[in-house]
Amino acid sequence: MSRAFVGIGSNLEGPGTQVRAAIEALDGIARTRCVAASRRYRNPPMGPADQPDYVNAVAALETDLDPHALLARLQGLEAAAGRVRSGRRWGPRPLDLDLLVYADHQINDAVLTVPHPGIARRAFVLVPWAEIAPEWWVTGLGRVSELAAALDPDELTVEED
Repeated sequence: MSRAFVGIGSNLEGPGTQVRAAIEALDGIARTRCVAASRRYRNPPMGPADQPDYVNAVAALETDLDPHALLARLQGLEAAAGRVRSGRRWGPRPLDLDLLVYADHQINDAVLTVPHPGIARRAFVLVPWAEIAPEWWVTGLGRVSELAAALDPDELTVEED
């Protein structure tokens, strides 16, 4: 089994509910189990400002799927939640699942890049990730807790149930 971390985000169709449902759905992927999930955080959109705030979380998975097969399952969950990949970049979406890391692999091909690009600059990824795996070492970047400490989390608020 390999450890993978998934960033979860939504800003449409009940974002908090979408994120909670996604965490449950991750645990339902064959040959995979969700072993931890962070709290949910509300934050302004990273992309165009003319869209609702996002709700984000991070989940830890144990899986024996290879990285590309896991990505395909994640994209299947996005599609089932109503995501259409023809929209504008960083635009609104009911569900966004990003494979942040897969063990200590470094992959950069036409389909998948891990570690996910840009994570070192995203408090909405690193703050929740640091809740569940502060000591995780991101290949080529450093320890999650140290990466999170270098960012300003002021725009993040914990999403209450």
